[in-house]
Amino acid sequence: MTAIMLAIAITILGSVVAWQFSKGKSKKRKYIIWGITIMVAIAPFLSFSIGLTYAFIVRNGWGGLIMWVLFPIIFILGLIVLLVGVFKEKRTKTM
Repeated sequence: MTAIMLAIAITILGSVVAWQFSKGKSKKRKYIIWGITIMVAIAPFLSFSIGLTYAFIVRNGWGGLIMWVLFPIIFILGLIVLLVGVFKEKRTKTM
């Protein structure tokens, strides 16, 4: 149970840090910050905690393999957010 709580704490801490870093920044910078945060701090630890929690609930260790499915899905979502931020063009005001 302590491993699950630690994983959830790291996920929450990563989200809070990303929120602090992205406060007051442009949309482009926010996408980049959140994309990196999703890939590094949220995807591995959230999938780990969900996988272990599910395995504990169904009382089957094989149920924990759901983390192998969740991690790539969340990681790819983070990669998409990061790429949107990288390739997003800044708007310039023209009169």
